[in-house]
Amino acid sequence: MFVKPFVWQIPTKLYFGIGEAEKIVDRVNELGGKSVLIVTDPGLMCTNIVNGIKAKLDIAGFRTEVFSKVEPNPTVEIVEEGVKVAREFGCDLLLAIGGGSSIDTAKAIGLLLTNEGEIAYFWKNPPKNRILPLIAVPTTAGTGSEITWVTVIKDTKKKVKMGIGNPKIAPHIAVCDPLLTLSMPPSVTAATGLDALTHAIESFTNVVTEPISESLAYHAIYLIGKYLRAAYAKGDNIEARYNMLLGSTMAALAFANTRLGVIHAITAVMGGYFDVPHGVINAILLPYGMEFNLIGNLSKFAKIAEALGESVSGLTELQAARRAVEAVKALCRDVGIPAGLREVGVKEDAIEDICREAMSNVGIPINPRTPTLEDLIQICRSAM
Repeated sequence: MFVKPFVWQIPTKLYFGIGEAEKIVDRVNELGGKSVLIVTDPGLMCTNIVNGIKAKLDIAGFRTEVFSKVEPNPTVEIVEEGVKVAREFGCDLLLAIGGGSSIDTAKAIGLLLTNEGEIAYFWKNPPKNRILPLIAVPTTAGTGSEITWVTVIKDTKKKVKMGIGNPKIAPHIAVCDPLLTLSMPPSVTAATGLDALTHAIESFTNVVTEPISESLAYHAIYLIGKYLRAAYAKGDNIEARYNMLLGSTMAALAFANTRLGVIHAITAVMGGYFDVPHGVINAILLPYGMEFNLIGNLSKFAKIAEALGESVSGLTELQAARRAVEAVKALCRDVGIPAGLREVGVKEDAIEDICREAMSNVGIPINPRTPTLEDLIQICRSAM
């Protein structure tokens, strides 16, 4: 039973449903924008998604410009280039279209347009002002960046990914249209889906969870467990895509208010050392982090097993909790997640340095089981 007080917030207004992207003109008008900078990646420029949205805005009489140099694991340099384009264009509204990298880049651009200082300053210091009006339109189902108030930017010189968090960084509006996720390739579907599952599991089991986030996270686990395989197997399965995007959104709403845990603590650092998609690292580490954590919250991990469709009748709580780990391992295998970190280029000789840095992450104190440096190293080595 929960008896502790808690605070729960969502600064972003959410529009969710099939066809919501068609109403983008209404959303821009809602925020009073006139000059719109679209922030996206080169891959999406080859689809009808960005061009179609831009055409709607052009026909409606808005000034538009496109910044399409976003890359996976966006860097300080990309953000600074985007800020330069935004200032030269004179935009008064940002429109992020894409996955977490595009949305995180737009958040960082918006932050620097309304606050003085370099992006690294805000890693340790809160911004004074709300970011420039931002509409986030996700085309993947996993990162949840469209609804959270964190932007993750990589400093390539220092080999660190800066997680900059403050409610003033949250998008003003999120437009979640499952139709925009239909073209996601299977590998991206798998990585982003497992990223969302990691969000849900870490939020559900950490020590600062509360009733609202717990409920959201549990249902997110159920939806992802039920629909990820189907979305991976057949990308145009609208029911699966709808429920994966819904599960991702619910997981993001949960962890935005609770934070995460040991898995993201490691991933946040590892992504600064190696250019591997965030979701892939999370997916590989997830079952090993769960194995470490489960004795810290047996009842929650037993519930995760049930949410993932495991039969736990007649099992002890410990046996049921272990079924959750096996269920996640099976899901990872079924959607083609690499078997270990070595397969994606992570070098074992960097593990100790990565884990030492990870120990200072905000997710460590709230993890369901208190880890030592040696514990983190063992999790990573088990996942190699």
